[in-house]
Amino acid sequence: MRLPYAPNTPPADASADTADIYNRIAARRNPRPLIPLDLSLLHSPPVADGWNSFLGAIRTRTIVDLGILELAVCRVAVLNDAVYEWNAHAPLALKGGIKPEELHACRTLPSTAKGDLSQLESSPLTPQQRAVLRYTDQMTVTVKVDQEVFIELQNVGFNDREIVELTTGIAGYNCVSRFLVALDVGENNDRQMKSVDELVAALQ
Repeated sequence: MRLPYAPNTPPADASADTADIYNRIAARRNPRPLIPLDLSLLHSPPVADGWNSFLGAIRTRTIVDLGILELAVCRVAVLNDAVYEWNAHAPLALKGGIKPEELHACRTLPSTAKGDLSQLESSPLTPQQRAVLRYTDQMTVTVKVDQEVFIELQNVGFNDREIVELTTGIAGYNCVSRFLVALDVGENNDRQMKSVDELVAALQ
């Protein structure tokens, strides 16, 4: 971490507002303690509070399938080389129903952002997962999304609310990954992403 971490509990001279922010973040993490990401953001309590509310809504108040959302987050991590993000969310993708071979494809397939679909089409991913990867790749790499890629999301069954939630999830975790990598939160930048085999073994 390029900065010292903020304390795990509100400083003795913290305002009541800052103490409340600590409590809100701790409540979302409960029963886990605050994580390095929280302790980085808490240098700016108002930003940490807004971040907690936004990401908390994406994680706990959306209807988009959890496995699909985590697959998109993992793809963002791969594209942005965000080791911390991959290691945190790849196990959640597996718990959410993503198969090991599907997660491995997410980890290893080259970007489809500029239209190279040859390896994607022969991958073990489902049509819905392929659509999500194409959407994630374009949102992350080229930012602009081709109309055909957007229509593909609709064709594989996503409704309007789910598309908004998936889009905010991809955008939000692009923000997360850039923050993590820029400040080297968790001291992960020089480490390797865990392999799918390691992740599967850890869950058994």
